Amino acid sequence: MSTQPTGRSELWDGFEDPDAQQSAQLPWDEPIPLTARRELPAFPTDVFPAWLGDFVRAVAEETQTPVDMAASLAIAVLSTAAGGRAVVHVRGHWREPTNTFVVVALPPGNRKSAVFSLMTDPLYKSEALLSAASAATIIEAEITAKLAKEVADSAAAKAARADADKRDQLVAEAISLAQTAESLTVPAKPRLLADDATPEVIASLLAEQDGRLAVMSAEGGIFDIIAGRYSGTPNMEVFLRGQAGDRLRVDRRGREEFIEAPALTMGLTVQPSVLEDIGRIKGAGDRGLLGRFLYSLPTSLVGHRKILPDTIPDDVAAIYEERIIALTMSLAGWTDPAVLQLSPEANDALVAYERRQEPRLRKRGGDLGHIGNWAAKLGGATCRLAGLLHLATHTENGHTQPITADTMHSAVRLSDYFTGHALAVFDLMGADHTANRAHTVLDLLRTQQWHEISKRDLMVKLSRSEFATVAELDPALNLLEDHGYLRSQPVARTGGRGRPPSPRYLIHPHLTDPTI
Repeated sequence: MSTQPTGRSELWDGFEDPDAQQSAQLPWDEPIPLTARRELPAFPTDVFPAWLGDFVRAVAEETQTPVDMAASLAIAVLSTAAGGRAVVHVRGHWREPTNTFVVVALPPGNRKSAVFSLMTDPLYKSEALLSAASAATIIEAEITAKLAKEVADSAAAKAARADADKRDQLVAEAISLAQTAESLTVPAKPRLLADDATPEVIASLLAEQDGRLAVMSAEGGIFDIIAGRYSGTPNMEVFLRGQAGDRLRVDRRGREEFIEAPALTMGLTVQPSVLEDIGRIKGAGDRGLLGRFLYSLPTSLVGHRKILPDTIPDDVAAIYEERIIALTMSLAGWTDPAVLQLSPEANDALVAYERRQEPRLRKRGGDLGHIGNWAAKLGGATCRLAGLLHLATHTENGHTQPITADTMHSAVRLSDYFTGHALAVFDLMGADHTANRAHTVLDLLRTQQWHEISKRDLMVKLSRSEFATVAELDPALNLLEDHGYLRSQPVARTGGRGRPPSPRYLIHPHLTDPTI
């Protein structure tokens, strides 16, 4: 059988179907357009300082992945380094922390793990440095606590054996020593990163780490956990409060702890289907979980990648590592967060952005009204992004100088990027899957410029990640036929044994020759 889809299959050779001939000669009407796909903005990597922009672009080149992935993860990396240790004072009592939730969606085969590893490696090195620096303090605290417990236990035993006239005094001393021993705490080993942990574990880690933690994952299984993989019911409280900085109560080791201002960061790379699943998590929309993420939905480069791309220059990689570690270490010791101030010009730029955005949030006539829960947080998200860009520019002394107007304008550009992608993502979450798949088929037909095609040949050309079975292709073909892009041909039966001929479709001449 011929494998060329541009002509008829050999099953048709020598067989003339009058119905097929008549169908081929019928005139074509103008096809009915499918709903237009959104044009996604490109990531503006020039908003980053040179050391970061150079590395992001170099990672994208070496891995042959969309620059959006490395660039979005760069924001999560900066957020991990600064989150919980720096806040942006906007105006009045309005302060924004610098932790963010970022999720990038790409199909399988896009080297998400490779990019993830390159971007996050300095964080793991920073974590190791923090652990080494605290090792002596932790050992001293452990020994002190152990000795205090032994002294308290000895005093309690002595009081229990004492004569009645001395017992009250010894009991009082034992109680005092026990209270002292109980008040001694051993610092937890410093930790910046967690993976797909349960909400309970994440809450406990936040308490141990003074409210600072990042969940970084190249797979996105955390969404299954949030949806209730282990508990059976959705559990998103720690994520809601951790992103917003709202006070969080944690029950651990038999006592309650309050995290006054938790700062949870999330940096995730997932498959697009995971985004569809997020939208189905009970309460995720109403409670605001979906509205807390910055979404990136870049176009896959698979099929268009260089075989021998340029590698990351050693000096570019070294500077990236040095700057991320410097930022992390410079803020690690802060208990009260470093406060980043806006310059008057930066505030003016933010006000102009807020005025531009507000009409877009209207339920009637606003292009963001249907995703108001997400878009209403853009002002705060823009301030967070401005704070991160500012700290990336001044990795060791950002708190000593104000955020400039240029930095705020760059943050606005990032917000516009994430807005464009969020619109596409929320379309996907409430997606008409048939229309999306029909677009994929239509794009292939335009590219190949076939005159006719069999269903079998189409399945060979289409991605199995989107069309795993022929049954998933049928609704898309039916929709394209309903819109006048395809015309099904009668199936010719030869009467012989073997696999039956695959259904065939004539393709609208506009797709073969757009000038017609």
